Amino acid sequence: MKKIISEWVRIAAGLLVFAFGVHLTIYANIGLAPWDCLGMGIAKNTPINYGIAMTCVAVTVLLIDILMKERIGFGTIIDALLTGNFVQMFNSLNPLAENESTLLGIAIMLTGFVFMAIGMWIYMSSRQCCGPRDALLVALGKRMPKIPIGVVEILLWAIVLLIGFLLGGPVGIGTLISTFGAGLVMQLVYNVIRFEPRKLVHRDVFAVIGELRASKNPADREIDAT
Repeated sequence: MKKIISEWVRIAAGLLVFAFGVHLTIYANIGLAPWDCLGMGIAKNTPINYGIAMTCVAVTVLLIDILMKERIGFGTIIDALLTGNFVQMFNSLNPLAENESTLLGIAIMLTGFVFMAIGMWIYMSSRQCCGPRDALLVALGKRMPKIPIGVVEILLWAIVLLIGFLLGGPVGIGTLISTFGAGLVMQLVYNVIRFEPRKLVHRDVFAVIGELRASKNPADREIDAT
């Protein structure tokens, strides 16, 4: 039980670091990544803020993942519920004036990518499955096996970005940098800390529930056996 709870705390901590990185990419004020552009577009056209908008998007994607029979972990669920609200918290607490420098914005955005990579490392180390959007990408990739997963990702991003743009989400040079640069920075960070996410063996909700049941005290196990 304590091990699982410590992993959930680790997931939340990782998402907090990741969310700070996303906040920096927003504060850079040079255009947003596709999913963030969608969140801002929704917030612009509804009474809800960015954090709630992203939570709604994440929960919707999570439901799609479940319908597409993808593996869902507690990490997936925690990600859907917390990340957008963590980003909104940082957006609300930031006391700095809006950035108006493109060069400084690029530097801020790249720094944000570093925090995002570190946050994902902390989060993924719990081995309780990936976030809703990654699960969706995997699900789509399985259903389009003849198309390289990178192309599937670009197509998904293009659709999300188009919807966000039509809703008035910010698009600019930062959008291009986010689309192609975030993954590169993440790989550099992982090379430095010697982290290989593909070697992780994730456990879904059912596996973790099984671990929780197995961790019951000996008296409970004796009762179950009778």
